[in-house]
Amino acid sequence: MTEHYDAIVIGAGQAGPSLAARLGQEGLKTAIIERHLMGGTCVNTGCIPTKTLVASARVAYLSRCAAEYGVKIDQPVSVDMARVKARKDEIVAASNAGVTSWVEDMQDVTLIRGHARFEGPRSISVNGATLSAERIFINVGARARVPDFPGLADVGYLTNSGMMDIDFLPEHLLIVGGSYIGLEFAQMYRRFGAQVTVIEMQDRLIAREDEDVSEAVRDILEGEGVAVRLKAQCLGFEQCPSGVRMNIDCELDATPVDGSHLLLAVGRTPNTDDLGLENAGIDVDDRGFIRVDETLRTRVEGVWAVGEVNGRGAFTHTSYNDYEIVAANLFDNEPRRTSDRILCYGLFVDPPLGRVGMTAREARASGREVLVGKRMMTQVGRAREVGETRGFMKILVDADSKQILGAALLGLNGDEAVHALLDIMYAQQPYTVVSRAVHIHPTVSELIPTLLQSLGPLE
Repeated sequence: MTEHYDAIVIGAGQAGPSLAARLGQEGLKTAIIERHLMGGTCVNTGCIPTKTLVASARVAYLSRCAAEYGVKIDQPVSVDMARVKARKDEIVAASNAGVTSWVEDMQDVTLIRGHARFEGPRSISVNGATLSAERIFINVGARARVPDFPGLADVGYLTNSGMMDIDFLPEHLLIVGGSYIGLEFAQMYRRFGAQVTVIEMQDRLIAREDEDVSEAVRDILEGEGVAVRLKAQCLGFEQCPSGVRMNIDCELDATPVDGSHLLLAVGRTPNTDDLGLENAGIDVDDRGFIRVDETLRTRVEGVWAVGEVNGRGAFTHTSYNDYEIVAANLFDNEPRRTSDRILCYGLFVDPPLGRVGMTAREARASGREVLVGKRMMTQVGRAREVGETRGFMKILVDADSKQILGAALLGLNGDEAVHALLDIMYAQQPYTVVSRAVHIHPTVSELIPTLLQSLGPLE
């Protein structure tokens, strides 16, 4: 027997619960199905727990630097990893419980625990039962990618999820992948006291960023004792007395690296391999991400894919915006599209990187006449006062339209200050609106008007 609903939401990540709530508010009988943890990646293994760990690592770092600020700590700084994990677990548990209770209390919404699979375009099986609906929304997210490296199956390895269970300090953490996830873990575990080596196959870290950003981030990490190996090829693994040996062939160094633990941070794989999408005629790309249009609709009428699973953004903020786009089009008579949003994200090393819009490389390729302003954080009074002068600010402007094209703010509070630029970009106002603004002193943001007053041609 088939139980009919007006709508089914598969997955309770960032978009799913908000969507279920709105569907219920509209009077639609809705089922939301979750096979594992409520809140998805962000709540359980992503943003919330990692930024909690970053905070603990920062306290450890500042404690070791206390003498520079005239503060005496009479004993060596040590880190209680069990307590670090316990604090993280407490915060995650509260967030998970908050999402769970919210969903359970929703009007006209039924929470079903189990694994959902499509049996047809309108039919879902879960726990041996069959459900049907005229509208189905897929919000199943993604997981850490595990490449088929030689010997990997013979050694133990961790992903971002596995790192959440660590309550001890690895002696030497090997991290494969020099991008956002890998670098955050690299710095935090170095600050906890571990030896850390980052192995990256590209010729620089965070290769999607401009070279000056990549170089500055590398300088920051190496300045704290993180070892970096670039242009790593022919990766292979084997067991060794210390734990795991990584055989690599770098451009200048083919020396193997021995470590106690291995973290893989080499991208994400969508959770679409066991959804029965073929039974519904839903298309995926060559990486397994569900193909959608700019309103998040699949090629199958009545089926949407939201969040990381659609490949249109691997961020919590884009996942939530997916919900907003779907709801606006369905219920608010407001034609919103994914193309409306401006690229924005953060790299939460310390100091953080706030990024919006184009890189300099992309701006050059666009054929525009581009202006650029760049100032080092050593020129920011607030940064000098706090004693955190690493990094720089860079802003790109279209010389003809005077529109801000993009920015990279690597430095103290860069992840917050960048929103002053992002909001102007959304408002489609010229950069002069900001360059003539009076900002509060002493803040990081106060340098932005000064920076925009000193634009020059992008070389």
